[in-house]
This record gives sequence, structure tokens and C-alpha cells, in this order.
Amino acid sequence: MDTQRELLIEQRVANEAKSPVVAYLLLIFLWGFGVHRMYLGRWISGMIMLAIWGIGWLTTPILIGWPAVGFVVLWCVIDLFLIPGMIASDREDIRRRLR
Repeated sequence: MDTQRELLIEQRVANEAKSPVVAYLLLIFLWGFGVHRMYLGRWISGMIMLAIWGIGWLTTPILIGWPAVGFVVLWCVIDLFLIPGMIASDREDIRRRLR
């Protein structure tokens, strides 16, 4: 592959890739709603996170929802470290698609 084509691919990757700043802002401000995962293209896990978060908060008045809320909070803390890998994976998918 020639250098010009490589530069064009990298430009497209830079333009189309998800922003880590946006992903972190979504995670920090919308914490357990899973929007950061949906933004990064992981719709199923984002919807699961949203469902667990919602059911957890709906059942906290009867004290059985706290483990679910705690699970989602732990999941979000882990996602703080996983976001760079998710974005790198997204960039690799874009590169693969363009070649």
C-alpha cells in the first residue's frame, strides 16, 4: 500500500473514531445509564447496564436493589480503565473496514 493511501486511511480513522473525552464525560455525568457503552458501539451491554441500574433503583426502597446498584457502580469503575481499549478496538475496526 502506498504512503498516500495510508495517510488517507489514518485521516479517515481520526475523523470517524469515537472521542475518548466524550466517552469519559458520558461515563462520569451519566454514570450508570450505560450511555458511554452505547456511544462506543456496545449497545447490548449498555442496555443491560441501563436495565440493571433502573431495576436496582426501583427496588432500593425495599432494600433488595442495592446489590444491583453496587454492581453497576463497580462496572462503571472498571469501565474507567477499559475505555482506552474500547476506543483502540474501534479504531482498528475502522482501519480494517477501509483496507
